[in-house]
Order: sequence, then C-alpha cells, then structure tokens
Amino acid sequence: QVQLVESGGGLVQPGGSLRLSCVVSGRAFNRDTMGWYRQAPGKQRELVARITYSGYTYYTDSVKGRFTISRDNAKNTVYLRMNSLKPEDTADYYCNKFPAGLGDYWGLGTQVTVSS
Repeated sequence: QVQLVESGGGLVQPGGSLRLSCVVSGRAFNRDTMGWYRQAPGKQRELVARITYSGYTYYTDSVKGRFTISRDNAKNTVYLRMNSLKPEDTADYYCNKFPAGLGDYWGLGTQVTVSS
C-alpha cells in the first residue's frame, strides 16, 4: 500500500526559505518520476517541479531559480528546497509520482504560508 508523508511546511516571511520532505513507501520509488504539487485556496492543484529517477528536473516557470527538487533513492525521499518565498507560494504542498491525478492516492500534504 502506497504511503506518502510530507513534512517541513510552516509560516515564513516573504524572502524566507523552507525545505519540504516526502517519504514514500509501498511503491518502486527508485523507478518513478516524482513530483511536488501545490494547491492554493480556491485553485486547482498544480505541478511545481518533478525529478526523474536519474535526477533530471523540471520546474514550472513561477518557481524557476527559487526552488530545487532533489531525491535520495536510498531513503525513498524527495525534497523541495524553496528559497525567496513569495506570498503567492502559499499553498498546501504534496508529493506524488508524475503524472498523478485525482484517482491516485494522495498524502495529507504540508501547509506553506508566506506572510509578513
């Protein structure tokens, strides 16, 4: 059974940083492309970044140069380092395989609030 446990969110001032972590169990983590997604209040869930099993990355335009996705296949963990945070980054953040949709299992996510 797949389990996705996200952590590391919190309240941070604009310009601040956070590192999110996601521990994955119950699936072949080291063969999956993994992604970080976010859902802001009143908006649809969107892909923020993804990383292949070998480390190739993709970022949505709004986070390029500020966010870094990485993974540790030995620990079944994917990370999202977020720098220069902006109020518009406020959202619930989730990790999952890429692609993933409403029919897939999702974890509880971790909340990120960027506010002064």
